[in-house]
Amino acid sequence: MQKLGYKYLSPDEALQARGSKTTNVILEDVLRKALKEINSEKRISSTKTTYISDANIENGIRALKDLPMNEGYIAACEAAYNLITLGKAFEQSIDGDKKSFTLQYIDWKNMDNNVFHVTEEYSVMRSNSKEHYRPDLVLFVNGIPLSVIECKRPDMKEPLAQAISQHLRNQQEDGIRALYVYAQVIMSIAQQEAEYATNATPEKFWAKWIEKFTTDVEQQQHKTDVTYLYSRKKLLYLLTIKGGGSTSRNGGSTSPESAVRKRNSKKTCIYYLEHSGKRNSL
Repeated sequence: MQKLGYKYLSPDEALQARGSKTTNVILEDVLRKALKEINSEKRISSTKTTYISDANIENGIRALKDLPMNEGYIAACEAAYNLITLGKAFEQSIDGDKKSFTLQYIDWKNMDNNVFHVTEEYSVMRSNSKEHYRPDLVLFVNGIPLSVIECKRPDMKEPLAQAISQHLRNQQEDGIRALYVYAQVIMSIAQQEAEYATNATPEKFWAKWIEKFTTDVEQQQHKTDVTYLYSRKKLLYLLTIKGGGSTSRNGGSTSPESAVRKRNSKKTCIYYLEHSGKRNSL
């Protein structure tokens, strides 16, 4: 992951970055600094710019932390997704006039303006319990935990199924939904194999990842290494996709281009992945 541009945080460093509290899942100081840099130039006219105030930076952090979990897990996941991808509008006084500005959590125009971290054994306290679950890897963009990864040895019996089962256990009401609610891509890895999904996806709807290589040499290089799945560019790309979901129910597979959200008639966010009959790849 470090070769892909992620800064490694040891478990102790990650704990310190969230105020030494395992109930916190966002690296708040990292987020605060990133928000100030990303939102440092907001245009108010053809010749004048301003910046998001410190007060609205704090309002933005509060909005991201205060998700509507009381409305249900899926509703909270949708709220997190909307904030992360669309930002949050706040009013601000400029020369005596109130204007509305959108605070962005991620710089979509310049990937290098974002900060990427990875940590391991990320200990999070379970809901209504002092016990902890520890996902193997968590990836952060600007301090926001956008991906959770479980890694299993390939010599285990059905390693991917075990990893998926662990993800689903973690998302139960007594699990660590406080972490997963921010995760936009969930991955299960067993050396050369990987399956991915979004929140609350049943095991039978998880998708196998298909990668399009340009040369045989490139394919050989990645044959025993699936970390390329988490290039910074690809992770941000997945967050920007809109439309219908896609993966095979019959053992086929598609690319991450189709792993997106759908809404049912009750307007809740459903993260099931449906077979599209197409086979695309990045």
